[in-house]
Amino acid sequence: MNTDILGGKLDEIKGSIQKEWGKLTSDDLATWKGRREELLGKLQQRYGEAKENFEEKVDEFLDKI
Repeated sequence: MNTDILGGKLDEIKGSIQKEWGKLTSDDLATWKGRREELLGKLQQRYGEAKENFEEKVDEFLDKI
């Protein structure tokens, strides 16, 4: 997904992201600027897994929105 498009829908999708990955806090998403790599990093921090474990899931999620 185009980063510009993602940035424009950022406020709309934060709630959906939090539902999908419940360990992400409102503070995590408040500092998130809509960049895929940044989201992967936040998921890695909260879940303690490698970013690579989330890449496919994040891509599928972003494709749905």
